[in-house]
Amino acid sequence: MFAVIRTGGKQYRVAAEDVIKVEKVKGDPGEIVQFGEVLVVGGDSVSLGQPTVAGASVAAEVLEQGRGPKIIAFKKRRRKNSRRKRGHRQEFTLIRVTEILTDGAKPTKTARPKPERKPVAAAPAAAEEAEHPQTEAPKRKVGAKTQAKAAKKSSKTPARKAGKPKSGGKGKKKK
Repeated sequence: MFAVIRTGGKQYRVAAEDVIKVEKVKGDPGEIVQFGEVLVVGGDSVSLGQPTVAGASVAAEVLEQGRGPKIIAFKKRRRKNSRRKRGHRQEFTLIRVTEILTDGAKPTKTARPKPERKPVAAAPAAAEEAEHPQTEAPKRKVGAKTQAKAAKKSSKTPARKAGKPKSGGKGKKKK
C-alpha cells in the first residue's frame, strides 16, 4: 500500500517503513506526527482525492530534526564596488512512515519512550585521583633565557599606526 502526501509545498510518494526527508515539521525525535493531506491512496484499488482523500492520513515517526548544507548566495554588481554574501541552511525533518490510515482511523503505534540518561558519577573519578597523585607530570618552569627571548621578540616588532591600513590602499570607507 502506498500514498501520496503533501507537506511543505511538496508531494511525496510514501509506503510503510519509508524514511524520507521533508521540510521542517514540528515534533521532537521519537514523536508520532500525522499528515492529513493525502492526495492518493493506492494498493489493490487506487483512490484519488478531489483534492484530498476523505478520512485518509499518514502517521510517521520523527527520527531527526536537522539542517542541510550551507548555501552561499553571493551577489555582485560589477564596477560598482558592491558585493553581498549571504549564507543559508535549510531546516529539515527526517521521518519514518509507520502506517497509512484510511476511513478516519487513529494511529495504532505510539511514540517510543525517550531513554533516560544515567547521571555520571563524579565521586569515583575524584577517588581515583586521590589514590594516584603522582601520575601527573611535574610542570616545567620557564627559564630566564626563554623569558628574555620573548621580551626581545616583542620589542622588535614596530608599532602600527592606528589610522592607516596595512596594505597602503584606500581602505574601507566608514559611513
